[in-house]
Amino acid sequence: MTRPSRPARAVAAALAAGALLATAACSGGSDGSGAAAVSPAAERSPASPSPTAALTGAGAQAALITPADIEDNWQLATDAATWRNTMLVGKVDVAGFLTAKADAADCQRLLDGLYSDSLLGRASGASALRGFTSDTARMLYQVGDYGPDSLNSTLTWLKSLPEKCNQFTATGKNGDKRTIQVVSAQIPDAGDARAALTVTVRGTSEGQPVTYVTDVAVLRIGASGAAVTNGALDAVDHDSTTLAVRNGAQRLKDVLAGKTPAPMPSQFD
Repeated sequence: MTRPSRPARAVAAALAAGALLATAACSGGSDGSGAAAVSPAAERSPASPSPTAALTGAGAQAALITPADIEDNWQLATDAATWRNTMLVGKVDVAGFLTAKADAADCQRLLDGLYSDSLLGRASGASALRGFTSDTARMLYQVGDYGPDSLNSTLTWLKSLPEKCNQFTATGKNGDKRTIQVVSAQIPDAGDARAALTVTVRGTSEGQPVTYVTDVAVLRIGASGAAVTNGALDAVDHDSTTLAVRNGAQRLKDVLAGKTPAPMPSQFD
């Protein structure tokens, strides 16, 4: 797997404290122990029977991946619910879409969704999230009950983006230009349906040239869905994305079948 170079890590250390990886004010995220954040609708029951059990609050937490599921040097983060990457902030240059200006709205939705970690929309039932860090990388894993129709619509939209948003420009708050490239990505054949992208953003942060790469993967099992966003400077660890999708799908499948996935490993494991 590819790792950022030592110079890139040095730049990342400075940027992480500044604009590149800005952390928003806490708004009910995970606590200091690294526990997952759970939605207030955690215990809502479905109105009608479905092929799989409804996802409860406890089930959403159990379905979240652990450091053991993605291996390597990933560590639990305590502030994942407040992560915000300002490299993803920008207004899409609509003029650059010569014959398909309507596609610019889809590209804007992608940037906004990546920045706010809301690609799946609002959960209709239980939901939870967990974050991990490794060197310059950050991974966010989300799981929740979103409903099959909403999830299928999101998956269809994601699959359309490599064509609609193949390469475009956006302008940041300080007027700097970013070039964004969106391509399809390969993930395991997991869940009932799935979609994956790799998004590359090139621009500047604090006067320094920066390239930020993010894997985006979404899968559906019944009415429940999971999303992985795995981003880093210069190059992303695709192997970790693959493990998150494969093991996350199995955990969610087990939970919905009434089984108990492996527990979170302790710091002494």
